[in-house]
Amino acid sequence: MHYEGKIYRPWTEANSVLIQTTLGCSMNHCTFCNMFSDKRFRIRDIDDIFQDIESARRFYPHVESIFLIDGNVMAARTDFLLKIFEKIKATFPECQKISLYSGLNDLRRKSPSELKELKHAGLSMAYAGLESGDRIVLERIKKRMTPEQALEGMALAKEAGIEMLLSFIFGLGGRERSKEHIVETTKLLNLMQPEQIAPMALAIQPGTELEKEVNRGEFILPTPLQILEEERYLLENLDFETMYWGDHGNNIVSLKGMLPTYQKQFLGQVNNAIATNPITQENVIQTFSW
Repeated sequence: MHYEGKIYRPWTEANSVLIQTTLGCSMNHCTFCNMFSDKRFRIRDIDDIFQDIESARRFYPHVESIFLIDGNVMAARTDFLLKIFEKIKATFPECQKISLYSGLNDLRRKSPSELKELKHAGLSMAYAGLESGDRIVLERIKKRMTPEQALEGMALAKEAGIEMLLSFIFGLGGRERSKEHIVETTKLLNLMQPEQIAPMALAIQPGTELEKEVNRGEFILPTPLQILEEERYLLENLDFETMYWGDHGNNIVSLKGMLPTYQKQFLGQVNNAIATNPITQENVIQTFSW
């Protein structure tokens, strides 16, 4: 199997076989991210992908989950993706789950019939970065997506039966826009109702535009207390059933479980951290690059 450049996968896909289908990210301009700064976006040659799938079959005797990388794989043409799914199903008949990265705008660029075809062909789940529900924060981070477009992309996925995991970032509004960021993000999530969500605390990645904004004093990092208060607000106000992956390594409190089943328990843990964790006395959040 061949991989080019840095390789990323969600922490929830730790047991999945990774098949590099695209290189980089077709957007690659968000201010907080440099995951794919080492390569330009392109679709890999299908024969090379097929060879990697066959190599994985020789290496792994039993595979139940496959994750397609790099960035927004859903940006590829539908007929191309259908061929990949067909090859995976033929090569790994025991595979129960095929997942990939997708932008919410990528979903909007496909028709409902295309998305249903992908679901029928084996696509189980897509991961998308919402980042924020606040229009101003989305503009500042150069996401090139509005809350309305995010909602539209999610609605198309639901119509097709494709399960979605949305990630978003505590603290992305900075110290000055913390409240607006979490209020609007929570409001949008309640409208979108994704099957899974993965909140993570802001981590400034070296070399990003956001790091330069921090160094110039244009973006003031939030405090640990603000991060916890954002999570508290979220847990107080979410009103739909979802899997909560709040156990990212940068999060102050590690939480994982179904909502609303564990919502009260999680809220109690966050409130306890606010009341007793010495980190709340620090002036700037300390997190680690991905």
